Amino acid sequence: MDAIVIPNKIVMKTYESLVDAIDGLKAKGYTHDFNAKGDCLECIALNLMLNPEDFEVVEVIRFEGMTDPDDQSILYAIQAADGTKGLLVNGYGLYTDPVSDKLMAKLNIVH
Repeated sequence: MDAIVIPNKIVMKTYESLVDAIDGLKAKGYTHDFNAKGDCLECIALNLMLNPEDFEVVEVIRFEGMTDPDDQSILYAIQAADGTKGLLVNGYGLYTDPVSDKLMAKLNIVH
């Protein structure tokens, strides 16, 4: 399914599964993997640490399992100030990884 583009309005694409969303965003250049670590995002492959002021959340996609709470996840498309693009996958609800209030506030700005 292709994204629908309406002038002066952003329309987010919907995905059937988390794997489809990851594949779709990687095709858009979000190729690095980020992990939440305390008060920043970390990309181990690039030896990069991003504080909340160093990146923007471009897109957020939530997935909820129909019967299994372990299937609940949230996917963040992240762009760093230097242009680095990557993805952060995290559970939500009871399964969210612990992060600082400052990082969580940044991740929640687009919800």
